[in-house]
Amino acid sequence: MSIRSSIEERACELAAYIIENEATVRAAAAHFGISKSTVHKDLTERLPGINRALYHEARALLDRNKAERHIRGGLATRRKYKGAD
Repeated sequence: MSIRSSIEERACELAAYIIENEATVRAAAAHFGISKSTVHKDLTERLPGINRALYHEARALLDRNKAERHIRGGLATRRKYKGAD
């Protein structure tokens, strides 16, 4: 297997994982043991040239996660300080 095909397979696997699990970039990176930067690059730069339909599905989920991240961050902060009271 060439390096190029393994990168293309990884990009497709990442997209499938994120879609199936409604996962964040951070969760996908942890699951696959790679950096968040690599996940983001695979999904936003490599995937459109490999599988356009899969890219659009993954992109929609990434956009939703980005729109909701301030809510998740606020909840994490709340959990962090709730135990301090």
